[in-house]
Amino acid sequence: MHVAIHKAPRVACRPWPADSVLPGLGEGGLAGKGGYPGGGGDAVDIRAAQKLAWENKLAKGFNTTDVPLEFCLLSGEVAEAFDAWRKGRPQVAEELADTAIFLLSLAEMIGADLQEAVEAKLAANEARVYRRMSNGTLVKDTAPSA
Repeated sequence: MHVAIHKAPRVACRPWPADSVLPGLGEGGLAGKGGYPGGGGDAVDIRAAQKLAWENKLAKGFNTTDVPLEFCLLSGEVAEAFDAWRKGRPQVAEELADTAIFLLSLAEMIGADLQEAVEAKLAANEARVYRRMSNGTLVKDTAPSA
């Protein structure tokens, strides 16, 4: 079997400006449009989306047991999203949605409550302190606070 490895050109990743709104979402994002299961408020209901992604896998007969395969497929979806972005194709959001759906169903497959995990991680990230290195890179500040 031949496996081709393609090297993507180096791309500078830029953070999204904190005070901006994602194109097409407007103020309020998905919550303001009711664009997800269990909508309302300002938070995405990850738990409901996780269940819907899983129910779709079951209904369509997709993989529900092979965890390593699912990680590989998820990786492929991320690569497709990146490829769409770097080529300026309009399907970037659709590819990101595929990535999210694979991630949600993988979480269900392994019994992870992604809603709980994301909320905990966001809280931990909010409490983290970073410092900027001389080359401009942000690194987690591990110095004990006084």
